[in-house]
Amino acid sequence: MQHIHISAKHALFDLKLREVWRNRGLVWLFAKRSFVVTYKQTILGPAWLFLAPLLTSAAYVVLFGNIAKLGTDGVPQLLFYLSGTAMWTFFSTCVTRCANTFTANAPLFGKVYFPRLTVPLSDALGSALHFCIQMLMVLAMLAYYAARGMVAPSPSALLVVPLVLLQLGVLGTGVGIVISSLTTKYRDLQVLVTFGMNLWMYATPVVYPLSTADGTLRRILLLNPVTEAMELYRAALLGAGTVLPGWVVCSVLVTAAVALLGIVIFNKVERTFMDTV
Repeated sequence: MQHIHISAKHALFDLKLREVWRNRGLVWLFAKRSFVVTYKQTILGPAWLFLAPLLTSAAYVVLFGNIAKLGTDGVPQLLFYLSGTAMWTFFSTCVTRCANTFTANAPLFGKVYFPRLTVPLSDALGSALHFCIQMLMVLAMLAYYAARGMVAPSPSALLVVPLVLLQLGVLGTGVGIVISSLTTKYRDLQVLVTFGMNLWMYATPVVYPLSTADGTLRRILLLNPVTEAMELYRAALLGAGTVLPGWVVCSVLVTAAVALLGIVIFNKVERTFMDTV
């Protein structure tokens, strides 16, 4: 018979990752529940996964492509914006969903014990499922433009896309759980999340390529860990992107540091958050 000892006292760096791994089925269960609830009682259902990014990208074509005249590194505008929107939506969804971990699940956390880290991990998994579905539309459009000779993707380079997805998933989850841990005491941070993510998007080459920036502006943009991840993703998918190996390494290191910091803070806050939520 397996014995599980539950205690409120444990070391700060006792992350209980083995316990999370043993409950990996719970991660999938939460992710599935979130997906079903999101599109329950909607007219179009999961079709919004295709319609929303397509309409957003069409708006970007008009605003940033035709009015602002921003370049796209020679990539067809609709494909450029659609691919960027898919990846950014994945990252921002990871952050915003994980940022509500404690406040949104307080009733559940107060009734039964299970590894709390499974909830933000399930949010990241659910966001990844949304991205994979949207990528079907991106790949279909990529094949169309490739057949017309307007883009030249490398099949082997496409293997980099899952690695970028993993990095941004880890980074988004790390940022989200840091915010979630802080919102147990400071609820106004929840209001700032959506606003902050909008600002973060414009500080990331989502609607413009990094090649359009130079000098001080480029250096500022490169301080954003999502910048090189996005450029690497576009280079692998579309064959057009400004990939700087040194900054890619820095981006990965920042991601690892944020993830570790987030888990440590989450591990500390989960002991007493029911007293403050």
